[in-house]
Amino acid sequence: MSTKLQVTLVKSTIGRTKKHRDIVAGLGLKKLNHTVEHADTPEIRGMISKISHMLNVVQ
Repeated sequence: MSTKLQVTLVKSTIGRTKKHRDIVAGLGLKKLNHTVEHADTPEIRGMISKISHMLNVVQ
């Protein structure tokens, strides 16, 4: 059984690069304070590490 990560967008995507906005969309986050759950995989961890300054992650 894999662990789950709760990912919350806490900073706006306004003024961010297209790559950062694409990562936010790829994680399924739509607006501020939106929370989604993902399996703890290396792919998801990589996306989170690229925009960690914009997210709040709870295991």
